[in-house]
Amino acid sequence: MNTRTLPLMATIAIFLVAYAVCYAQFPAMLSTRVIGNLMTDNAFLGIVAVGMTFVILSGGIDLSVGSVVAFSGVFIAVVLRDTSLPPLLVFALLLVMTTAFGACMGALIHYLEMPPFIVTLAGMFLARGAAYVLTLDSVPIDHAFFDQLQGMYYLMPGKGRLTLIGGLMALVVLMGMLVAHRTKFGTNVYALGGGLQTAKLMGVPVGRTMIRIYGMSGFLAGLAGIVFSIYTSAGYPLATVGVELDAIAAVVIGGTLLTGGAGFVFGTFIGVMIMGLIQTYIIFDGTLSSWWTKIVVGILLFSFIVLQKALVWISSRERARARLRETG
Repeated sequence: MNTRTLPLMATIAIFLVAYAVCYAQFPAMLSTRVIGNLMTDNAFLGIVAVGMTFVILSGGIDLSVGSVVAFSGVFIAVVLRDTSLPPLLVFALLLVMTTAFGACMGALIHYLEMPPFIVTLAGMFLARGAAYVLTLDSVPIDHAFFDQLQGMYYLMPGKGRLTLIGGLMALVVLMGMLVAHRTKFGTNVYALGGGLQTAKLMGVPVGRTMIRIYGMSGFLAGLAGIVFSIYTSAGYPLATVGVELDAIAAVVIGGTLLTGGAGFVFGTFIGVMIMGLIQTYIIFDGTLSSWWTKIVVGILLFSFIVLQKALVWISSRERARARLRETG
């Protein structure tokens, strides 16, 4: 078996075993109603995590996404409250802003040769501060267009509802898989994660690719903000604190190497579903604290980090043996 696909196989196996355990205790877990809720409740996190997957695949990190989601919700709520702009135009303006914000961070990382951690940390404070400038309070969104969006769903067999935002997350995951594995941009992202100097020697346009990666992360964070505002019908500057860490956890649990160069968007989707499944189990059980979600995710993270180190060690040993065989 290819060592690069082993983490993904482990993630899928963990999800299936966890779902089987949940089903054995609570048979209703297999109903389409629960599956639909699982998709809806984790839609904004899944969209953010797809963008984070590309960032981590390139060997970077984006700590600003949680603040961008909060800013997006506040921006939508305040603009709709104080102006007569149509919601679709507000969405478009927001996506332009968040994409440009992400692209600027990518440009700073490349041209100033700054660590992504520092640049996106500054972006995190900037976006959260901008949300506070707009308002300090929770602003409800009372608009007929939002009511229509919340009422849109596909009725699955068993009367489960695949809502608009749940379907949007599935579409983003599908598009992310196609971009990562079927486009030149995706190939360049993997090449960047394999090593900057190697990527340059391969002719990869490093600067342009890095700007696009962080621009894409900003765009998806803005889209997640739109989804979050539809989900909550409100904008609040203190919302989604720590979502960037949840997204990173989902990417790592999904089998993407933290050092970059290896991973799958589909694995990230399964990672998000595992986190959502734990939360759903806790709700079904009714006696466990929600903090058990953090504890289980922490255990899974430690396990996958150890697994990644073991796979890196095995791959290095195999390459060394291959070189020895070539040199005779």
